[in-house]
Amino acid sequence: MSSEADAIVSAVIAKWCAGFAKLDAVALSSLYAKDAFFFGSNPKLYRGRDGVADYFNGLPRWRKPSAAFSDVQAAKTGSDLINMAATIAFDLAGERDDLVVKMSWVLIREDGDWKIVNHHASSQAPLI
Repeated sequence: MSSEADAIVSAVIAKWCAGFAKLDAVALSSLYAKDAFFFGSNPKLYRGRDGVADYFNGLPRWRKPSAAFSDVQAAKTGSDLINMAATIAFDLAGERDDLVVKMSWVLIREDGDWKIVNHHASSQAPLI
């Protein structure tokens, strides 16, 4: 991991977690590229910032949601491209079972800022 990639990813994660804690679809969707692809916790592919906002607006209104990233790996694969993988533990304050997922993001530099262009969440449980 490069320290530059780590710093960029850490900053995006901090903003993402702050937005998720408020279920703020506008703040969260602003972290994504205009042509983002987003696979979240359901089978639908959401596209673009409007799609990302639709996804987050469609989540249950938990009282005190939080997300904790661990095992974060980041690699700058080009001057304007960063690959990220992590585990995220979602704490939904007992309103549903806690959820732990694998997450991967691809970040690109868009209009001078780092944005998530690909978001993919998947189950930790083996599929095969």
